[in-house]
Amino acid sequence: MESTITEVQYALDTFYFLVCAVLVMWMAAGFTMLESGLVRSRNTVEILTKNVALYSIACLMYMIIGYNLMYGDGANMYIPGISLFLGGDNTLEEVLASDGDIYYSNLSDFMFQVVFVATAMSIVSGAVAERMKLWAFLAFAVVLTGVIYPIQGYWSWGGGFLSEIGYSDYAGSGIVHMAGAAAALAGVLLLGPRKGKYGADGKINAIPGSNLPLATLGMFILWMGWFGFNGGSELMVSNVASANNVAMVFVNTNLAAAGGLVAALLLGRFMFGKADLTMALNGALAGLVSITAEPLAPAPLLSAVIGAIGGLIVVFSIVGLDRLKIDDPVGAISVHGVVGVWGILAVLLSNGDATLVGQLAGIAAIFVFVFVSSLIVWAILKAVVGIRVGEEEEFSGLDMGECGMEAYPEFVSTRAD
Repeated sequence: MESTITEVQYALDTFYFLVCAVLVMWMAAGFTMLESGLVRSRNTVEILTKNVALYSIACLMYMIIGYNLMYGDGANMYIPGISLFLGGDNTLEEVLASDGDIYYSNLSDFMFQVVFVATAMSIVSGAVAERMKLWAFLAFAVVLTGVIYPIQGYWSWGGGFLSEIGYSDYAGSGIVHMAGAAAALAGVLLLGPRKGKYGADGKINAIPGSNLPLATLGMFILWMGWFGFNGGSELMVSNVASANNVAMVFVNTNLAAAGGLVAALLLGRFMFGKADLTMALNGALAGLVSITAEPLAPAPLLSAVIGAIGGLIVVFSIVGLDRLKIDDPVGAISVHGVVGVWGILAVLLSNGDATLVGQLAGIAAIFVFVFVSSLIVWAILKAVVGIRVGEEEEFSGLDMGECGMEAYPEFVSTRAD
């Protein structure tokens, strides 16, 4: 009887884990649609190519080396040790002997983790859009997903020093989102802004996206996928306590996104005199990033407030980075980086076990490591192959220059945009 119950629990948790992995994988479509809608039509095919390619590269690199770095036996609390264990099927005897430590298949854990690393890399894609060489970007994806992300992930989720000092990050406001934004910021600083974005007189020129319906669809796909992102991080659903926890995580995730969107929409109306859709879209995503570090402990009302604060922060951050001439076409650095920091600190509002020292240590360690290591990789790529397309190619569009085709050939010639 005991073995039958255990088998059912194991099967249920494994299935739940895999369904959540599929939801997070669907976020790749969300990032793709969001970015495609927020870039100009002449750069659409290139952004689509980047996103399908980076997802595939992330899967392969995390299988070959990343997962083993992040969850292998560490050389110490700072340096992960490479193991040759990807994860296979657990036997019933192993599950019964685990005394409750094994809830799901090892392979389902890999599947859930690999879509997280792809999410981190997707953040970089939008920030460097419309002027980065495709192959330089994909080369960086190999390093980030195979080495940089797993090392800092090991520090927190793999048993490294951040977990030892009490850094708390339930589903990855820092480990996934801030890390991706730090890598993006390093690339953007070396890359420089798009031509025409900033005038010689200091004027900031808006460069509208080509397809706001597509961007809105992307936001809703990300909102949906985030239920798997946060909900799956509960790791199991086969008992009353964990099932209740999953329900609370879903409710808080949803309310934080709603709070972020409404707050950003209202602030945009106050600052610009109009209802700014792009700010509203980023406000929803900011709310989601805000709650990701702790979606279980807050009450629903507090979750909405946390998300709303994230929505306010992202508007100020997007405007502030523009004034600093840091050109981010989709607002990824603000949404995932600046708001990611807020999400990590917001843990202190509801999780009594978290400490300010632990959270600040996590912010510093993750940001500094990912930013510096990414800056080195970007600099090497810039010196060896170059990371920015030529002026003529940037003007005519990366679609023809990098991919040899147009996204909307029957409706508009992107070369004449």
